[in-house]
Amino acid sequence: MTTPLWILGIVIFLALAFDFINGFHDTANAIATSVSTRALTPRRAILLAASMNFIGALLFTGVAKTIGGSVADPTQLDNGINIVIATLIAAIAWNLITWWFGLPSSSSHALIGALAGAVFISEPGKLNWSGFTSIVQGLILSPIIAFAIGYVVMTILKWIFAKRSPHSVNKGFRTMQIFTAALQSFTHGTNDAQKAMGIITFALVAGGVQDNMEVPLWVKIAAATAMAGGTAIGGWKIIKTMGTKIFKIEPINGFAADFSAASVIFSATLLHLPVSTTHAITSAILGVGSAKRFSAVKWSLAGRIVVTWFITIPITGLLAGLIMFLFF
Repeated sequence: MTTPLWILGIVIFLALAFDFINGFHDTANAIATSVSTRALTPRRAILLAASMNFIGALLFTGVAKTIGGSVADPTQLDNGINIVIATLIAAIAWNLITWWFGLPSSSSHALIGALAGAVFISEPGKLNWSGFTSIVQGLILSPIIAFAIGYVVMTILKWIFAKRSPHSVNKGFRTMQIFTAALQSFTHGTNDAQKAMGIITFALVAGGVQDNMEVPLWVKIAAATAMAGGTAIGGWKIIKTMGTKIFKIEPINGFAADFSAASVIFSATLLHLPVSTTHAITSAILGVGSAKRFSAVKWSLAGRIVVTWFITIPITGLLAGLIMFLFF
């Protein structure tokens, strides 16, 4: 049975609101290091991030198909539209809570956890545990890999530039940070914007509007625009946390962290795997800081961030499940 257009309109609005919030929630992923080292002014950094996010979001759809089809098959759900509504409300609520407290939590974790929780409460037999598990494995492994790459890249750079004066090294890397900020923003668009595209397409299939997980062009443009718009607003609380509170970042550190995180994110995009850009850049910063000097990293703050990572999926899953139980 085809879902009424006004209900689909609500779903699309919520999905684009999620993408918009994701944009300002995750702006720090791309520009925190370049702003903190003054490689870019905040205004220029945000404009760069918004533009590159938009371009990246338009060019890739593989992650959208994974998000839309791996947790559950929308063609097999009897309550698919309500599941999507509960998922988006829970994910948006958690994003706003963590943004308010300045914690760089994962929008990806929030969305995946909420979707799994909503499906499990509504139609438990139709939750694809293998697909859900494979996504979670990617979400867990990506920050570990980002940490390792950040550590290795920073160690190599320290070795190469050991005999150069810190002033000359940082002057050169301050310029290079502009390019890595652009790269980081582009890869963010290739992965994070896909999640809202996948949810909208999931809803279109569940609502009987289309019969496959191909992402329509208008969905790509709408999601890319929402993500870019949110990025343009900026998330200064999270930028402050990531750019200044983990450890004192210099241009060479910012370059190493952005390059490492962008490599992990884009590799995941090519493999059609959703990863947390928040986790990737935060872990890369931790890896770079550890290579610089282990004691320079504020591990107590890092611990708070890691706790937020681990609780996001179960909390959003419970919240979405509660919404399904109470209202649908």
